[in-house]
Amino acid sequence: MDNEKDKKTAEFYERLKTELDNSNTWPAEYLYKFIVPSVGDNVERVEKAFDNLGAVIKTTQSKTGKFTSVSIDVTMKSSDDIINKYKEVSTIEGIVSL
Repeated sequence: MDNEKDKKTAEFYERLKTELDNSNTWPAEYLYKFIVPSVGDNVERVEKAFDNLGAVIKTTQSKTGKFTSVSIDVTMKSSDDIINKYKEVSTIEGIVSL
């Protein structure tokens, strides 16, 4: 079962890379959007992943306070760099990439 999930994840990133390379000239501005459970240091971990990149980060908490939306506007050097950031934050439990 994990192999199937891993295969689908790899295919998703391959498609994303192709789309990014076809629609951008590098370096390019990219907008990441995440929904993160508002527990522990989840939001801080997302923000730290983009430290020292000159990112503009905007956070908005849900009405119930259970989730926080994190928007990150940043200039990235390549599609590989974008995908690597997605993979880096994917280790945060409950994070959803939009």
